Amino acid sequence: MFVKISEQPSLYNDLEKKSVREILEDINTEDQKVALAVQRAIPQIEKLVTQIVPRMKQGGRIFYMGAGTSGRLGVLDASEIPPTFGMPPTLVIGLIAGGDTALRNPVENAEDDIHRGWEELTERNITDKDTVIGIAASGTTPYVIGAMHEAREHGILTGCITSNPDSPMAAEADVAIEMIVGPEYVTGSSRMKSGTGQKMILNMITTSVMIQLGRVKGNKMVNMQLSNKKACGPWYPYDCRGTRTGLWQSQGAAVDARFGEKGSGCVPDLAITHS
Repeated sequence: MFVKISEQPSLYNDLEKKSVREILEDINTEDQKVALAVQRAIPQIEKLVTQIVPRMKQGGRIFYMGAGTSGRLGVLDASEIPPTFGMPPTLVIGLIAGGDTALRNPVENAEDDIHRGWEELTERNITDKDTVIGIAASGTTPYVIGAMHEAREHGILTGCITSNPDSPMAAEADVAIEMIVGPEYVTGSSRMKSGTGQKMILNMITTSVMIQLGRVKGNKMVNMQLSNKKACGPWYPYDCRGTRTGLWQSQGAAVDARFGEKGSGCVPDLAITHS
């Protein structure tokens, strides 16, 4: 029988009577359970990533689907791929029920539309090289479930991230990542432990995929977009400062002009290639 563990009563009571210190320590105690729940899900995360990589090498994309906090986290992770790894914004795409408006404001009933998710995927010409990953703490969001069902019917790889075992969403996933973090500190507030765990898993998925696609050399980002001075620090990829010293120096003037600072030690992302 399907049980929504994520919506069960908190293990704590009389929160309004606690001191600030007690509240913070309680939340921290609960947060420590998240990393362990994610650790237990690593075999499923690995299974999903190993199926995504060959698809992306053939031109496939990742689509995150979610509503509310889950949708926002998907959009957040997708939006960090271009500046971090120099990939176009069309390769990892976050879709949220209600569209971009829902990033800041609730859109009534958007998550209950079981057809809209698939419509949004077809508008983006989804193919069987792509991957659809549903994100929902409860595992019951119609917007996500409908999209995953249709995707699977069309031979598209589906995965999901949920905080409840054996959910309806997991039933539509080729690979279900079930991260069981237990009841939330504030009953039903899945923006807390569930949201934290979702972000950790999204980090793991895209970072491991990008490493497998050659976007990291040694332990540093390559093809990173130089959008600010911070990106020009000494941690910039060793291969451009070590094995490509001449190229690095030849680009210095252009970068100095861009950021108005000499000795920045940067090269444009397009100048860094794999040998």
